[in-house]
Amino acid sequence: MPLTAQAQSLLDMVYRVGAPRFHELSVPQARHSFEKLQFAFGGERVAVSSVVDVPMRLTDSGDVLLGRSYRPLGVNPLDVLPLVIYLHGGGWCIGDVASYDGFCRRLANASGCSVLSVDYRLAPEHSFPAAVHDSMAALEWAQENHGLLEIDPGRISLAGDSAGGNLALVAALEARDRGLDSVRELVLIYPSTQIHSDRPSRERFSDGYFLDRESLEWFFARYLPQGDALDWRTSPFLADSLAGLPPILLLMAEYDPLVDDCLAFAARVEREGGAVDRVTFDGVVHGFVTLPKLFPEASAAIDVIAERLRRL
Repeated sequence: MPLTAQAQSLLDMVYRVGAPRFHELSVPQARHSFEKLQFAFGGERVAVSSVVDVPMRLTDSGDVLLGRSYRPLGVNPLDVLPLVIYLHGGGWCIGDVASYDGFCRRLANASGCSVLSVDYRLAPEHSFPAAVHDSMAALEWAQENHGLLEIDPGRISLAGDSAGGNLALVAALEARDRGLDSVRELVLIYPSTQIHSDRPSRERFSDGYFLDRESLEWFFARYLPQGDALDWRTSPFLADSLAGLPPILLLMAEYDPLVDDCLAFAARVEREGGAVDRVTFDGVVHGFVTLPKLFPEASAAIDVIAERLRRL
């Protein structure tokens, strides 16, 4: 279908008024631009039962990884809930817990799950594999500290959008390889599954659809200054095996340069015996899910995710 009116209005704002795109900005400017976009169109910060900033002390290094824990409205403080570990998007370079606050509040209330949003380290200050290590550390910390969070360590989901979807998938593969069986569900929202790709959507939507070719290259260059694009932890599609993953809910946008990579990834998981439920939102672009003031599809996506997570 054609672009929705809301998607077209976003593209008009980005291109027709000459607003600089991510690759035309410094890293601090890009982060500020992303924050402004999220606060302008990210919707209201709905009430939840509790919001607590959580310092996760990492046993191997003693460093502290920060996160934010959300419990849904109406639950008892002592109720033991399923947990969603959420890894935000932003090309591994931008985005943070604060800019995803509204999204995580809505996700907690809709799903009835506790949500732990992870403030993983960003590139270029902390390039690959820092974010991978932080994602896995958050999973291990949540398992070990389930009593503190009042969550069930056997009912954990990993979720993320874009670069965060990449990190969630990589953490699930690492958990599989380490024999950890607590991850019950993977929720991947237009994830980056392969750094270098020549699938048609990379060219079809390379210019004029928000996530431009130049912006992708800008993110990749900062996350991977040493290359590493063939490492499966940056391109999980290249992992030796995608078997043994938990069930996957895969959300995609029609006008997204990554959409064909997502479809190829889903097809390979299914060939190797995995289960993938695919939901494509027509007429929208990469990044829509955190912008409910602009995209009604963002609320629909939350509903789809919440219905899936309530099964836990």
